[in-house]
Amino acid sequence: MKFIFASDSFKGSLSAVRITRLLSEEAKRCFPEAEMHCVPVADGGEGTVDALLLALGGERRSVTVTGPLGERVQAVYGVTPSRVAVMEMAQASGLPLAHVKDPMRATSRGTGEMIADALARGAEEILLGIGGSATNDGGLGMLTALGARFFDADGHPVAEGGAGLGQVARVDLTGLMPALRNVRLTVMCDVSNPLLGPKGATAVYGPQKGVTRQMLPILEAGMANYAQALETNLGREIHTAAGSGAAGGLGAALGGVLGAKLKRGIDAVLDAVDFDRLLQNADLVVTGEGCMDHQSIDFGKVIAGVAERAACRSVPVCAIVGSMLPGAEAFLEQAMDRSILTTVNAVMPLKQAMEDAETLYRGAAQRMFRLLRIGQAMHK
Repeated sequence: MKFIFASDSFKGSLSAVRITRLLSEEAKRCFPEAEMHCVPVADGGEGTVDALLLALGGERRSVTVTGPLGERVQAVYGVTPSRVAVMEMAQASGLPLAHVKDPMRATSRGTGEMIADALARGAEEILLGIGGSATNDGGLGMLTALGARFFDADGHPVAEGGAGLGQVARVDLTGLMPALRNVRLTVMCDVSNPLLGPKGATAVYGPQKGVTRQMLPILEAGMANYAQALETNLGREIHTAAGSGAAGGLGAALGGVLGAKLKRGIDAVLDAVDFDRLLQNADLVVTGEGCMDHQSIDFGKVIAGVAERAACRSVPVCAIVGSMLPGAEAFLEQAMDRSILTTVNAVMPLKQAMEDAETLYRGAAQRMFRLLRIGQAMHK
């Protein structure tokens, strides 16, 4: 038997690393001779650096960067032996780092400084997750940290943050770090919103970052002005590209200006760990997350991404989840060789389920592997 354990974390209770270890321990009880591969995964958000470093090896690096509101913060990213830098934008420009929500002032400069640090240390490839941003600056701060310059109509540098977008009259990209020309830059991005309009960065994601009804038209007009200035410099359109509205417009700067490839987060992670090769001759993949619902399937989260890859190789998939909400059944409807097990085995408050998460998970894993043994016996 060959098992692959590729689960997301149970947010607030179990890490993806711990889950794969629990699965290994319980699998050995029923299938002591089985071949097992532990692949903790994430979708580009929190936990991505830890998951990829465990799978690929490497070390963590800490760098002092500019936080979203200008304060100095410590950002941690990972570097693998093959010189792949793995980053979470939220480490430098994330919403939890902002003591107040101020989209007019919040800057993505720290993300650029983190990228610059990796380039200076010889990174040949960068994987960047861009979920959880505090900014709505179109990546202006990030590009500035990497050497770009933005001027107003009087030739003065514009302010950073959303407030500076409407001031941009001229863009100079000649000072961008030369190393950017050679690095392979992949952005882990799970949204397809354009930069502007009712489905754009400001209208859709701005409110969660503090954009008020009064601010929205100002920031939207500023973003449109900023995009036009960039497009004039580049000689091509960037504001309509899918994903350009991700992370407050950071997607436009990364994909449209720096030429990054935007990938669904789970696909970028699975490609990085060579998941398709691991699937060869596999008998079962076990995946999961804390709460499974329609978003797990519709928005291409970890469970959906893992199952899609497994389906291409006709490998059965079992999802062990903390709970099932409406819409989770779609996972079963897509194929007959799939199953879902919940860890909760009795009526209990959410707090108790999270406190007892490890015991509950171990119990679910035991039940799953015992059922596999029964199925194996029936087949014989």
